[in-house]
Amino acid sequence: MFFVEVVLPLSLAKTFTYRISEAEFHFIKKGMRVSVPFGKSKIYTALVLDVHQNEPSLYDAKEIHQILDEKPIATEIQIKHWLWVANYYMCGIGDVYRGAFPSGLLLESETIISHKADIVVNENELSDEEFLVYEALQQQSSLKVQEIISILNKKNILPTLQKMIAKNIIVLEEEIKEGYKPKLVRYVKLHAKYESDNGLGELLEILKSANKQKEIVLAYFQTMASEKKPITVKKLVEVSNSTSATVKALIDKEIFEEYLLQHDRVSFEGETSDKQLLLSEAQENAFTAIKNNFLEKEVCLLHGVTSSGKTEIYIKLIEEYLATGKQVLYLLPEIALTTQLVSRLRLHFGDKVAVFHSKYSNNERVEVWKQTLENSEKAKIVIGARSALFLPFNNLGLLIVDEEHEQTFKQSDPAPRYHARDAAIVLANFHSAKVLLGSATPSIETYFNTQTDKYGLVSLTERYNNVKMPEILLVDLKDKQFRKRMTGHFSDVLIEEITEALSLGEQVILFQNRRGYSPIIECMTCGHVPHCQQCDVSLTFHKHKNQLRCHYCGYSIAKPTHCHSCSSIDLTTKGFGTEQIEQELVSLFPKAKTGRMDQDTTRGKYGFEKIIDSFKNREIDILVGTQMLAKGLDFDNVSLVGIMNADNMLHHPDFRAFERSFQMMTQVAGRAGRSEKQGKVVIQTYNPNHNTIQQVTTHNYMGMYKEQLYDRQIYKYPPYFRIIKLTLKHREFEKLKEGSMWLYQVLSQNLGIPVLGPEEPAISRIRNEYIRTILIKIPQNLPLASTKKTIQKMLNSFEAVAQYRAIKVIANVDFY
Repeated sequence: MFFVEVVLPLSLAKTFTYRISEAEFHFIKKGMRVSVPFGKSKIYTALVLDVHQNEPSLYDAKEIHQILDEKPIATEIQIKHWLWVANYYMCGIGDVYRGAFPSGLLLESETIISHKADIVVNENELSDEEFLVYEALQQQSSLKVQEIISILNKKNILPTLQKMIAKNIIVLEEEIKEGYKPKLVRYVKLHAKYESDNGLGELLEILKSANKQKEIVLAYFQTMASEKKPITVKKLVEVSNSTSATVKALIDKEIFEEYLLQHDRVSFEGETSDKQLLLSEAQENAFTAIKNNFLEKEVCLLHGVTSSGKTEIYIKLIEEYLATGKQVLYLLPEIALTTQLVSRLRLHFGDKVAVFHSKYSNNERVEVWKQTLENSEKAKIVIGARSALFLPFNNLGLLIVDEEHEQTFKQSDPAPRYHARDAAIVLANFHSAKVLLGSATPSIETYFNTQTDKYGLVSLTERYNNVKMPEILLVDLKDKQFRKRMTGHFSDVLIEEITEALSLGEQVILFQNRRGYSPIIECMTCGHVPHCQQCDVSLTFHKHKNQLRCHYCGYSIAKPTHCHSCSSIDLTTKGFGTEQIEQELVSLFPKAKTGRMDQDTTRGKYGFEKIIDSFKNREIDILVGTQMLAKGLDFDNVSLVGIMNADNMLHHPDFRAFERSFQMMTQVAGRAGRSEKQGKVVIQTYNPNHNTIQQVTTHNYMGMYKEQLYDRQIYKYPPYFRIIKLTLKHREFEKLKEGSMWLYQVLSQNLGIPVLGPEEPAISRIRNEYIRTILIKIPQNLPLASTKKTIQKMLNSFEAVAQYRAIKVIANVDFY
């Protein structure tokens, strides 16, 4: 008896055993994919974790369907890392597998219904619905369940199909389809019979009267002479200024032959620059210090002020690791950043740079996966958002986590809810690689680790080329409102500064961390505010679409003309988002070109690139945006940054609110004055004397760090305590209340550490599910693994209580 242990791409915490033959036993290796039956009629792509001879005691092992790979498609270190992620972040290994693999490599099973051959059917015995299905199958050999649903125009068609199966009229078959197709490109070459000198004369004779075709043939010869490499149909059409129909005519006449070649979707067409990268003295010192730190420590933090030239240091380090044949992983918090960085890195490393993130298509991600697995030259450096962590590296030498403080490195939904920075450090440990964390405003946990000598620390305190740090002006909105010096949401100071910057031909960035036009529409007569039907949150007004939208579930309605409660037509908007700022700019500065960068304007695959490129090429004078703008973007012509309202972030109900506000404002301010001239930052606030805002003004990171650390120790928060947040969801309010209380009592009685809750969060209902949260605080001196095991046991016993089984419980470890 031979068996494989596999993991399925489902939210399940355990692995499953399937039976295989002896020949398969000797062929299958860890990390290969096999298709397996699961449940009544589903087939899934499973990943082999182990091959063994231990029969499962609880169930009869089914046989696998087929082996899908010739050789392993996931590496052993990678699988070990996945198991660590599943264990540490308290989620199923199936969740990690599903999240890690590009879905192009996960076969999907679609039920196919086909007509049984050689059966005589008495049509009079069929019901109307059965007859419709039977008739459709006469026209087509097979139908998918989805197609039958649309033919019968009803959702519940399974009973009808069951009856037809019982009558032996139709059969079900599971069809597996491979999602990935390599990209094929059409090339042309001259037919062999025209390649001799006689052939050329004959060719020109044939094309004597066909001028357009003759032009294409001449263009073909010219291109071949200058480039000496195969010519694509697309290129030939461009060079000869003709159409693909004319090329097809030449192929039909057998003058050209057509052939297809497989192409990488993610390829780099361009020149690398031979210019040597020269570091300034400060950068050179930091570079040497990092290398010295790596001799003793696995992780080093590069704490460099904004625009101090951290990227150049990364490039120098990457050069050294590439020279030893190692792979490098470069993680970024935001897809918007990859666009700018990829072009910078490709100037140095050409096509050794591969990119991996969710805006890439499935097929493109599969290609990068395969290149990384084969340790190909095209994927020596992988740049990506957090998901790039799960690629199958073979020979990883260095991991760079840029802007390591960013909260977007923590995945919130769906599971695995991992933090890419922490998971990267563990991955590096498995590969015996080094990790460099970079940030101008490191997270408090990371900085704490450098102070306790766990990580190395290297500081860069001056900007590149000794450019001065931006000058920060605080504008007191209370005072400006009182003196009537506001125009819309702009103070007179900000308007003057923008006018001056524009007159000098410089660019401006305005930051408002809220998209849409306005977060609230209120009736002035009765005070009614339209809310989402499914979530406990007011609807945001989007002016360009003239609709109210929920930013949690996507529910939308047209903008009301009168109040839904009292029918008054006196409606007003409260608060403001990026869209409203953009509109005010148009009336204040009619000659300036404005652009907006938020989730609404960057939807497509190249959404970010279009906006970033047009701003870099100075086609946009004023760019308004949300936090996407705050990170590592480099624009040399920006002299002014305006923060429209600094208080939004400060008053967030979150223990990290002050730390986050400091980071966000410092990062946004860092976009100003990145070349010779000193930049300016205008911060509009109602609390100009607030400690955090004062710390931003004086660039005082240490002040903020010490103050926050003091608070965290008193109130039992990270880095002194680890936090696990349990979120409970259910559609019935009372059942959830009762269930969450039961779980809270069990936890607080058995753990003997601070357990807070069950608390209703600020938004206590999303998509018709009520929410309660419980926070568990684990002190640093307690072993984390055994505490988590105890918590997991209690969660299992909670699930075993019949009346609470329907309550969803989500565990978020190291909640950020």
